[in-house]
Amino acid sequence: MRLRTYEIADTKEIIKLFYDTAHEVNIHDYTEEQVDAWAPANMDIDVWIKGLGSKFTYVAEEQGKIIGFGELEINGHLDRFYYHKDFQRKGIGKKILEQLESKAKVLGIEKLFTEASITAKPFFESHNFSVMKQQEVEWRGQKLIKFVREKLIEYLLNWFNLKQ
Repeated sequence: MRLRTYEIADTKEIIKLFYDTAHEVNIHDYTEEQVDAWAPANMDIDVWIKGLGSKFTYVAEEQGKIIGFGELEINGHLDRFYYHKDFQRKGIGKKILEQLESKAKVLGIEKLFTEASITAKPFFESHNFSVMKQQEVEWRGQKLIKFVREKLIEYLLNWFNLKQ
């Protein structure tokens, strides 16, 4: 597996990965109507290009195939964070998160936060993200349960330890 920065040419494959993951993985925790609202069949590629390009977006690929991606905003928000349905529980998410955390440290970000799905809740728990609150969000007329989670970046603590 190789991690790299997002390129515009990745967009169609990322959209497909997002759609497939929602419809084949998240479907275990949400209804078909909710998943259809979350990841509709017809997504606007220009909106995705703008969104992916406006953040620090990293792509995981294996043998030329995109198997995951994650986005970091300058304020520490992890927006979209998905990996391929065939690569669940294989360390892909961990590698993407490590890259996002590394970038956050370089940027001096002190806290990461996200709105994790029910499906992603165990992943973020295992990577020391605390639940701040449960929320109900509405997308295209469907209400979905999400969890606002956050994690303090440990680079300050590590820096102080190095000075001692």
